[in-house]
Amino acid sequence: MTTDSVLPAAASGVPTSLRRWKRYPAYWDSGVEWLGKIPEHWAVKRLKNIAVVNPDSLGETTPPDYHLLYVDITNVDSNGNLLDMEDLRFEEAPTRARRRVKHGDTIISTVRTYLKAIAFINEPPDNLIVSTGFAVLRPCGDVHPNYLSRLVQAEPFIQAVVAHSEGVGYPAISPSRLASLRVWLPPLPEQRAIADFVDRETAKIDALVAKKERLVELLQEKRAALISQSVTKGLNPDVPVKDSGTEWLGGIPVRWEVKRLKWVTAAHKQGYYTEQLYADDGVKLARISDIDDFGNVCFNSMPFLDLSASDERAFHLKEGDFLFARSGTIGRFGLVRNRERAVFASYLIRFRFKQVEPEFMRFALAAKVFRESLISALHGGANQNVHAENIKEQSLAFPPLPEQRDIASFLEQETGKIDVPINRIRDQLGRLREYRTALISAAVTGKIDVREKAA
Repeated sequence: MTTDSVLPAAASGVPTSLRRWKRYPAYWDSGVEWLGKIPEHWAVKRLKNIAVVNPDSLGETTPPDYHLLYVDITNVDSNGNLLDMEDLRFEEAPTRARRRVKHGDTIISTVRTYLKAIAFINEPPDNLIVSTGFAVLRPCGDVHPNYLSRLVQAEPFIQAVVAHSEGVGYPAISPSRLASLRVWLPPLPEQRAIADFVDRETAKIDALVAKKERLVELLQEKRAALISQSVTKGLNPDVPVKDSGTEWLGGIPVRWEVKRLKWVTAAHKQGYYTEQLYADDGVKLARISDIDDFGNVCFNSMPFLDLSASDERAFHLKEGDFLFARSGTIGRFGLVRNRERAVFASYLIRFRFKQVEPEFMRFALAAKVFRESLISALHGGANQNVHAENIKEQSLAFPPLPEQRDIASFLEQETGKIDVPINRIRDQLGRLREYRTALISAAVTGKIDVREKAA
C-alpha cells in the first residue's frame, strides 16, 4: 500500500495538469498490469460481473413495417454524443440494426474502439436500435449506470480493449472477450460521487470548448469572405466591372477572363492503389489526411512505400501540383509547395495547371463559392465521389498573371494574420480535450480522490 494524501510533484501515472488534486490515503496492487494500483477499498471484477452484455435484440420475426431509430458507429462522436438517428422500417434496415437499448445502458464500439464511439443512453425512445458493432452494457447489482459509462470511457480501459482486439485494418473485440476484461469498482456511493464530479467538470470543459470552437468558426468565416472577395473582385474596388456570365461569380473586373478549369489543365491523374503494408523507408504516400485546412499538402506524417521505379515515375509529385480528394469532404484539395520524393493515393486526383499562378489557384479553389458550385454540379450533394471531369467543368475568374501574383501575395499576408489566432485556439482546444480525457481516467481509476469535490 501507499499512503500519500496529496499528489506529489512526480506522482506516477498522473498528468501534470491534474496534480492539484488529492490522492487516496492508501492503495493496493490490483494485479492488473494496465491498471496498476487502485484505492485499497476498491474491488477488481470482470466486466460481465458488473454488467449484462448485449441483453436484448430485435428478433427476425419483427414485423417488416416496424419503425426503428437506428444508430451506427459513425453516429457517435468521441465525446459520447449521438449525432443522428436514422428512421427506418425493419425490412429496409441493415442486418446489423439489431441491438435494443434502454435508459441507463452504455454502448461501446467493439470495432476500432480507439475512436471512442462510446455513449450513455439517456431516456431513449422505445424503438432506438443500435448496430451490432456496439456492445450494449446494462449495469447490474450495485453498479451506478453513469459510473459504468465513465469507466469504459477511461483511457486505461480503452487501451485494454484495443490490446485484446484482433485484426489490422478494423481491429475488433468479441463481446465475450470484452465481457471477460477486468475492471475496477468502488462502493456504490463513491461511484455516484465520481460520476457526478466527472459530469460536472466535463460540462465545464465542454462549454469552454464550444465557445472556442465558435470563435474558430467566426475567424474562418472572416477568412473565407476575404478570399472570396479577392479572387472574384480583385483588390481594387474602383475598377470597372463586367458581367462574368456565371451566376455565382457575378460581376468581375473588365480585364479578367472566365475559364473552365479544363482550359488551364495540363494533365490530371488518379492516384496509386496499393494493398501493401507501409515500409520503414522509401517513397512517401500522400493521403487525404495529409492535406491541411489551408490548402497545403503536408509531408511530415506521410507513411513510406517500397515502390518500383516505374510506379514512382507515374505517380510522383512535384512542386505546383494540386491534389483533390475524390471522396469525403467535397472540394478538399492541397497544393504541393515544396519538393519531396512522394506519390499520391488512389482516392486523390493530381492536377497540373498551366498559365496560372499556383498560389492564386490555391486561394481561388478555396473560395466558398467554388466549393458550392462543385457540390451543386454533382446532383446528389456532398456525399458523392468527385471525378476529374467534375472539377474540369468548373469555372474560375482569372486576372492577368501579374495581378494573380499580387492577389496571392496579399492573401498570403492577410490570411496569415487570421491563421495565427486560429492555430493558437486549436492548440488550446487540443489541450482542453487532453485534459478532459485525463480527468475522466484519473477520477474513474482512483488516481485522484474527488469525493469531497463531488459533494
